[in-house]
Amino acid sequence: MPQTGKSENTIQFNYYMGDQLINVKYRDGRKNFKLYKGAEKIFYNINSIIGYDACVIVEGEMDVLAMHEAGVTNVISVPNGATLNSNNLDYLDNCIDYFDDKEKIILAVDADEPGQALRQEFIRRLGAEVCYLVDFDDCKDANDYLVKYGAEKLRDVINNVRPVPLEGVSTLKDIEDELKDFVKNGFKPGFQIGLKNFDNIFSTYTGQFITVTGVPSSGKSDFVDQMVVGYNQLYGWKTAYASPENQPVYLHAHKLMRKHWQDMPAVGDIGGDKWEQVTEHVNDNYFFIDMDKYNLEAVLRKGAELVKRKGIKCLVLDPFNKIRDVNAHSDDVNRYTMDYLAKIEAFCKKYDVLTFIVAHPTKMYKGQDGKMEEPTMYNIKGGGEWYDASYHGLLVHRDYDAKTTKVKVLKVKFQNLGENGAESFFTWEPRSGSFVPHVGTEAEAEPMPWE
Repeated sequence: MPQTGKSENTIQFNYYMGDQLINVKYRDGRKNFKLYKGAEKIFYNINSIIGYDACVIVEGEMDVLAMHEAGVTNVISVPNGATLNSNNLDYLDNCIDYFDDKEKIILAVDADEPGQALRQEFIRRLGAEVCYLVDFDDCKDANDYLVKYGAEKLRDVINNVRPVPLEGVSTLKDIEDELKDFVKNGFKPGFQIGLKNFDNIFSTYTGQFITVTGVPSSGKSDFVDQMVVGYNQLYGWKTAYASPENQPVYLHAHKLMRKHWQDMPAVGDIGGDKWEQVTEHVNDNYFFIDMDKYNLEAVLRKGAELVKRKGIKCLVLDPFNKIRDVNAHSDDVNRYTMDYLAKIEAFCKKYDVLTFIVAHPTKMYKGQDGKMEEPTMYNIKGGGEWYDASYHGLLVHRDYDAKTTKVKVLKVKFQNLGENGAESFFTWEPRSGSFVPHVGTEAEAEPMPWE
């Protein structure tokens, strides 16, 4: 065992998929664990749910054994427990087809905070309509409940599960845990991207959408890439792109590689360790929706599928005017815009996804100095509907003379998440394609990391 550096007496938990042994988890008397590195991650006991229209998901192999003591055999366990900030659900990706025929999925994970975060991710990925919740009273998990109350009581807990609250309908009891957390701690901090000057003026929650605008060639798409890479690095979020203008796909993938690599990959890097590491990471975390004709309904359906199968947390529509709503009920531009954004908002809320909408302004004007004036959300086709409906709005504006890019907060819906009108400035680094916080004039600027 790696924790003790010597041989130990252990229990072996065999991870089978069909008749193939995928992995073995070893557990010693001190609760040290070991899995074979590099093996595919799957649920423990996954074969047990085949042929059932219901199953139970728990958070440890001992909880599976506890359920068996209570006569519940169609039960599986996650392989690596739960963590509070990031849950890597590779095992769900690898086993997702096992849940296609399930009408009832009972989430009997731990009652602690990481367990509850894992539960919410399962609900998001598997669908609230099939998920049911367990209350272990004063116990942490199924094994503790078995020890304290016995097999019959544990079986009763599984027989008396409650459905996830109805979508679109809430009672106080449904959201009481969130209410208690707010009373104790106030507003939850928003998610940030890891660039201090921007994080000081803007953050966001999931389940919302951000409108990003700016004149052509201002860096809108590139800054959206910077944001999703930041969310990936800080929180492990995966992103799907519906990006007709970011073609061919290999060039877009190259941009994302550079931001993760923090340099420009060279010919000599191909096949090397870093090349393999970065390409594998980009492959596993970014997905490119490719369609002959993009339309909003098809893109959102594909986004929903990617939530279920890959666990995406971000969706990028770039640009919105090339992803038409072919099922629109009105030719009126304002009504069309409101319906378009309402469909995106419904998708964001249902799947707890953060969506970026890149929107070009339709009218651009030059000031007396000959420079292009900064557009606002009212310059986008559809006008005020964009400002009214968007949760947040960002402007990306490039100053070619100063060689800086400004990102301005045009709108933030909740004041605890940002500051309306606030600005941050960046220098764009061409080798990595990254935006680097800019300080003062060129002479006063801090040295860049690559200098």
